[in-house]
Parts: sequence; structure tokens; C-alpha cells
Amino acid sequence: MSAHGVFITGTDTEIGKTMVSASLLAALNRAGLPAIGMKPIASGCRATARGLRNSDAEMLIAHGAGNPEYAVVNPFAFRDPIAPHLAARDAAAEIRLGPIVEAYGALAAQADIVVVEGVGGWSVPLSPTLMLADVPRALKLPVILVVGLRLGCLNHAVLSERAIAADDCQLIGWIGNHVDADMARVKDNLATLHETIDAPCLGVVPHASAPDPGALAVHLHDAVRIIASAACPAAP
Repeated sequence: MSAHGVFITGTDTEIGKTMVSASLLAALNRAGLPAIGMKPIASGCRATARGLRNSDAEMLIAHGAGNPEYAVVNPFAFRDPIAPHLAARDAAAEIRLGPIVEAYGALAAQADIVVVEGVGGWSVPLSPTLMLADVPRALKLPVILVVGLRLGCLNHAVLSERAIAADDCQLIGWIGNHVDADMARVKDNLATLHETIDAPCLGVVPHASAPDPGALAVHLHDAVRIIASAACPAAP
């Protein structure tokens, strides 16, 4: 299994994890680092002739390298847009680490870097015995926190940082995402995040009425640099 991957989590749900993940994939591939996306668990899928499909997973496929099988990118897909453990229960299924680890290994064999997007915020239950934090631990991945820039983001960011550390995972940086175009005192809030979070800012994605990962990729050079340094360490 490749050790070169990153786990993307967020301060909450609906704060742009997928858009940031897709933009990061575009930036990595543009920099000559073949990168592929993964959405291990997705609730809120539509029925198709080929089975359940999730728009977030499809976006990751569209902006990643190669043409991976959908079931490998998204091994646990559920119809209803509700908490994943509830969606799994309604589907008479159980989210397990084994299929996620196996799918990650298959994707890691196809690219230099795997960008794994979580579901919801950090402290999300996946089953009676499994939490979201168990996924990056099982895959041995460092974490990037997407901070949705809106009122309340300071509290959510600090709590998320503390929870990531308490779960024995490594936070290598954070990315600000302008989800609220009318947020007051954006610069002051960003300055506070810089002062408060004990990890570097790896980019700030501006608000866009019709966001395009390819266009937003230019704002993630620092994230690419940090990931590339891990994937391609300098010779001694």
C-alpha cells in the first residue's frame, strides 16, 4: 500500500470538502503528480442503472488521474442524505474498515497520491464500533482540515484540531474555504485561525458562484508543496 496520500476532513458538513479535494486533485495532477480521489463513505446517492452514485465521488473521479472503477472510489454508497451510520442501518449494511483499506490499496497502485475525502465533520460515527477517525488511522494518512469560512468557524476549527490530535492523527495543515460570500471580518478571522491552529495554512479558496476545481487549483500551491515533499522527499 502506498504511504503517499492525505485525508481531507472538514469543520462541518456542507463546507466544501469535495470542491477543495477536487481542486487539490487538479493541482497535484497539473504539477506532474498523478493523483486519484477516494470517497470511502457517501450518503445521499441517486439510483442509476449501474447502481447508487454520489455526485461528490463523481467529481473526484472527474478531476483525478485515470479512470478508476466507481465502486473502488466509493465502496460504501447509501441512498439517503443522512448521517452515515443511520444510512447504513437503513440499508441493512455495516460500514467496515476492510473494504475501505482494500479499495485504497487498489487506488494507490494506480497513482502516486490518493486524496481521501471524509464524510461530514471529524467526529462522525460510522457504526456502533467505528468512528471516522478510524479511517485515516487504518490508512496511516495525515490530515488536512478544510475550514468553512463562515460565522462560527473559529470554534469549529479549534474543536476539530483538538479532536484530531486526541484521536492520534497528524494534522499537517488547513485550507480556508469561503463558503459564505457575506462573512464579516474575513481577514481578521483568517488571522485568528493562523494564530490559533498549530498547523500551517495550505491555501485559501475564494468564494465562487459557480466554483470550478480546475480554476480554484491555483490557490493550493502550498498544499501541493507539502504533499509533494512527503511523496517525493529530497535525496540526502
